[in-house]
Amino acid sequence: MAGANGKQKSARDMILSLGLIVIAAWVIYLFIPHDDHTPDIKRVDYRVELLTARRAASYPVAAPEGLPETWKATSVRFDGADFDSWHLGFHAPDGEYVTVEQSTQKRAEFIDEASQGSTATKATEEIGGSTWTRYTGGRYDALVLEGTDGSTTVVAGTAPFERLTEMAKALKTA
Repeated sequence: MAGANGKQKSARDMILSLGLIVIAAWVIYLFIPHDDHTPDIKRVDYRVELLTARRAASYPVAAPEGLPETWKATSVRFDGADFDSWHLGFHAPDGEYVTVEQSTQKRAEFIDEASQGSTATKATEEIGGSTWTRYTGGRYDALVLEGTDGSTTVVAGTAPFERLTEMAKALKTA
């Protein structure tokens, strides 16, 4: 009979241990602070990179002018060694992402890369006297402008076409 009593003690000990673990986990959860709000997105200043790109690139580099302060520039990059690639990323007022990409890379490859796999539609938009083609179906939607100087401009992102159009309208080259 001593064996049966030992089994009861070990089962009771396991239940007590489990209870202590649950209580300890609850106390830790209760007293460790939680940060449930979205982090503040840091704004970057892209003026120096823009001036550098405009001096070095073989095409007129585009950047937005006159956008409200609610648009936050979040990333900027110019690579003169890699097809004069220009990148400018924004956090739009509605929380979506919009990017401006320009390059002299082979158009099909560049558009596929910049639009994250989108394909051309038959829809076009007249923006600033130029015809932009809509691309959909990839990770991003995009507006694409094929320059006559060998460059391609892509305005893409998770934002709806209204926001992409707003960015494309704000683009200036000098």
